[in-house]
Amino acid sequence: MDESKMEDIARIAAEGMQSLQIEVEPAPKDIRFLEDRLYHYNVEQTGFDDGKWLSIFVRDDKGEIVAGIHGWTWGGACRIQTLWVCQDLRRQGYGQRLLGAAEQEARARGCDRVFLDTLSFQAPLFYQKMGYEILHVRDDFPRRPHKLYHLKKALTATG
Repeated sequence: MDESKMEDIARIAAEGMQSLQIEVEPAPKDIRFLEDRLYHYNVEQTGFDDGKWLSIFVRDDKGEIVAGIHGWTWGGACRIQTLWVCQDLRRQGYGQRLLGAAEQEARARGCDRVFLDTLSFQAPLFYQKMGYEILHVRDDFPRRPHKLYHLKKALTATG
């Protein structure tokens, strides 16, 4: 780290709470900065430096995204953050194909497990049908009567 950066950090630390800024719509580059810093810390702590984003999109003939899945792989695990299919394409197998393709890519990257979260009004049954087991259910999230499900699937060589 260069000297001017260290001076900036010292100045911010000295200012304390005055430098906190709540941002409702932060710039994507600022979020990426935080994610990158945390990733580097995680690499330092674990020695695992194989992290990669994993994103698969379905686009219509205009190039617009109509379905997709996004997450990452790192240290033998895959984390799915987002799976979305537009309303008109639901119940046509897009979710299954996207999840299957992400699992296949995770397997190719050396992952042996996938983790994801879903809300009670989203798709807990879908994921269970796809072989995911519920690890934990958090009641009243975001508030009653909804629940947050934490799920996991062990990946085998064939599926």
